[in-house]
Amino acid sequence: MTLVEFLEFVKARKPLDTPEIHQLMDDMSNAARRITFRLNTAYHTPVEVRSILSELFGYKVPDTLRVFPPFYTDFGKNIHVGEGVFINACCHFQDHGGVTLGDGCQIGHNVVFATLDHGLAPEERASTRPAPIVLGKNVWVGSNSTILRGVTIGDNAVVAAGAVVTKDVPPNTVVGGVPARFMKSIR
Repeated sequence: MTLVEFLEFVKARKPLDTPEIHQLMDDMSNAARRITFRLNTAYHTPVEVRSILSELFGYKVPDTLRVFPPFYTDFGKNIHVGEGVFINACCHFQDHGGVTLGDGCQIGHNVVFATLDHGLAPEERASTRPAPIVLGKNVWVGSNSTILRGVTIGDNAVVAAGAVVTKDVPPNTVVGGVPARFMKSIR
């Protein structure tokens, strides 16, 4: 299976449960770790950080992207960032299912994006199911939050620090808690 075939396959949200898929995932994880270890073990200028992330993501990232390492991913090739995005230190992107950050997104320290989920039944635990995470424009995700597979967060929404987001978040709202719930509207 090629990377292009894998990226098409995950769009269907089918289980990732064949030896061929697992081998590709292992190979991609090894490649991503080689790049992130280089990123995370020395100081790099913002231009150097963007160059390394371009290599990791597989495309030239916007010149307006700012990332404070360390940055972690176990795949790397299914992350899409808009203009003016900021990602603070120690964020984890499990991006097999796809992570999209719209223009102007602000991501706090230690945020986790988890696009895979294991089967609940013991016999299904070795299988994972992908689903994308999509953040609209100007979304602010507070420190230590976790965004789970299949979640879409609308434009201008805020995720309070420490929240676990399990469901879609409407635009112009604030959510918080575990699981995250509506707190208030943004005018």
